Amino acid sequence: MDLFDKLRVEEGALGQHSHLPKDYFMFPKLEGEIAPRMKFNGKEVLTWSLNNYLGLANHPEIRKVDADAAKEWGLGYPMGARMMSGNSIHHIELEEKLAEFIDKESVMLLNFGYQGVLSIIDAAVDRKDVIVYDAESHACIIDGVRLHMGKRFVFPHNNIENLEKQLQRAKKITDETGGGILVITEGVFGMSGNQGKLKEIIELKDKYQFRLFVDDAHGFGTMGKTGAGTGEEQGCQDGIDLYFSTFAKSMASIGAFVGGNASVITYLRYTLRSQIFAKSLPMPLVIGALKRLELLKTRPELKDNLWKVVNALQSGLKENNFDIGTTKSPVTPVLFHGGLGEAANMAMDLRENYNIFCSMVIYPVVPKDVIMLRLIPTAVHTLDDVQETIKAFASVKEKLDKGVYQREEIISITK
Repeated sequence: MDLFDKLRVEEGALGQHSHLPKDYFMFPKLEGEIAPRMKFNGKEVLTWSLNNYLGLANHPEIRKVDADAAKEWGLGYPMGARMMSGNSIHHIELEEKLAEFIDKESVMLLNFGYQGVLSIIDAAVDRKDVIVYDAESHACIIDGVRLHMGKRFVFPHNNIENLEKQLQRAKKITDETGGGILVITEGVFGMSGNQGKLKEIIELKDKYQFRLFVDDAHGFGTMGKTGAGTGEEQGCQDGIDLYFSTFAKSMASIGAFVGGNASVITYLRYTLRSQIFAKSLPMPLVIGALKRLELLKTRPELKDNLWKVVNALQSGLKENNFDIGTTKSPVTPVLFHGGLGEAANMAMDLRENYNIFCSMVIYPVVPKDVIMLRLIPTAVHTLDDVQETIKAFASVKEKLDKGVYQREEIISITK
């Protein structure tokens, strides 16, 4: 078979839905200023799909710093990879301030979170080592694990008893190979909103002699007293050997970082292929990240406002008998029973008739016959936004229960 013929036949788990209305369910276009209310399909909608947790994406101080930095430096500076010609005092300053904030000896900047995680895993282990990872880990972790040429074991999500069984298997292997064990989990899981059981995992370290890598993309800036993340929230930050986060969530920008022991971070600087062979993070993004970190540290009201909205939304949904799973973070999944047609029709009804835009999640991300509407509260949402959304959800749930959305074809529901 011709390679491209095969690609046309094997559409993939998500590609099989590419027949749905263009730019509506897949690759939708939100337009206007980044805010709780934006334009979609020609009308204003209340949106719950932006990972703009602290509202920094359109914060006036941030906008000014971003604009001034772009004017001063342009998007090309510095040229080249950091190891060769792309380093600067501002890159170093950002790393030092991040390290201080997350209470780690050293931090390394990364251009992107996804490729950074892949490359960290690739650099940290060899064929003698064993990886043990949570089954609900983000795709970047899964892809990083795929690169590993040694053994890897998966444990059911947050199942500490099973984790220990996998660690026992891993230790038998490393006792023979002389390798080490890397356990990988997340601080906050982006779909369920669950926190990883970091403290319980760390309690097993002495017994099994492993190192812990935590992807805290959704926890950095939102969790913990100061916003330093889920390790701070659980009082176990010092037990995390490699702490990773991205700038794409609370920092509302591009880039990422990894923190840990100074000697280990030095090793990564010289071995992380995605950074050694990639252009340095552009200066406006670095200057902008410094300002974002400053606001994160000095404006606690941003996180306070976020949690005010989170608590109102989650408690209101539960009081109205909605299933929001076991979330322990701002991520708010709302679970229903139904198939693809019902999911599409319900989402269309919400968008067209209730002016509510949120992400629709279906199989294979969630089990078959489960519909998840994922809400991401932010510091710039209001309590009125919360009430409007709960009222709309109550209405569409009633329609779903009555079978109004029970069609295989996509229909446009009207009131």
